[in-house]
Amino acid sequence: MTATRIDGKAFAASVREKVTAHVATLKADHGLIPGLAVVLVGEDPASQVYVRSKGKLTQEVGMKSVEHKLGAETQEADLLSLIDALNSDETIHGILVQLPLPKHLNEDLVINAIDPTKDVDGFHISNVGLLGTGQKSMVPCTPLGCLMMLRDHHGSLSGMNAVVVGRSNIVGKPMAQLLLGDSCTVTIAHSRTKELSDVVRRADIVVAAVGRPEMVGGDWIKPGATVIDVGINRIDAGVKEDGSPKTRLVGDVDFASASEVAGAITPVPGGVGPMTIACLLANTLTACCRVNGLPEPEGLTA
Repeated sequence: MTATRIDGKAFAASVREKVTAHVATLKADHGLIPGLAVVLVGEDPASQVYVRSKGKLTQEVGMKSVEHKLGAETQEADLLSLIDALNSDETIHGILVQLPLPKHLNEDLVINAIDPTKDVDGFHISNVGLLGTGQKSMVPCTPLGCLMMLRDHHGSLSGMNAVVVGRSNIVGKPMAQLLLGDSCTVTIAHSRTKELSDVVRRADIVVAAVGRPEMVGGDWIKPGATVIDVGINRIDAGVKEDGSPKTRLVGDVDFASASEVAGAITPVPGGVGPMTIACLLANTLTACCRVNGLPEPEGLTA
């Protein structure tokens, strides 16, 4: 068996097309332009690249894009004051504070200062609680992207046995809640789960988000299962011709062996990653519709 490759890059492009069309309708019919504000504190190179990509794609779908770049020495009071101003800005419907923050800043305090209706990352404690109790919330982007791809591949997920490997607040826990919401039977497993391979092998759906390179091997996968690999790990791949270190990106799943057993699988790169920013745009659109009492965009929410 060779698994169907779930193309996250192509799926993300289709999500952005839907967002673009809905934004154009909002603009034409209601004079509304969804606005996304991204706050970057410090000089982390990976975060800088990510923020630039978010800004570019936000503009491409017709939304308002605002970036606030603050120095690494920014004091907590100044950051909270900026968030308060963005909370009050009616042209801004989504606020994202890029993580990680410098160590002298309290991430929980900063995230929970964001208006929950503008919390397009879905990390505010109010949104966590709403999601956990099955109520309408802003949903974290990566789990939302995984859910979209699973629905697209399977249609109904009702009654399927799902195992989420990883218990983080960003992916593992909200992913489990979303799968429960779609009537899956869900197990949250992690690195300390006893007989972990046996637990994973019972799953119709495996979502790997544990942060360990290629930990989930093909012999862990039930034949025909769908595997969503959230992991992004950079590992050593020898040396270049000039003698400098060579690296490559891999997921939490051993793609080569798992793709021989699974029914469908996401690659790394090109799987879940592109969906995260696409879902950030979808969340911003959803937030704009909700605050203005308009119907939510079909197929772009949980």
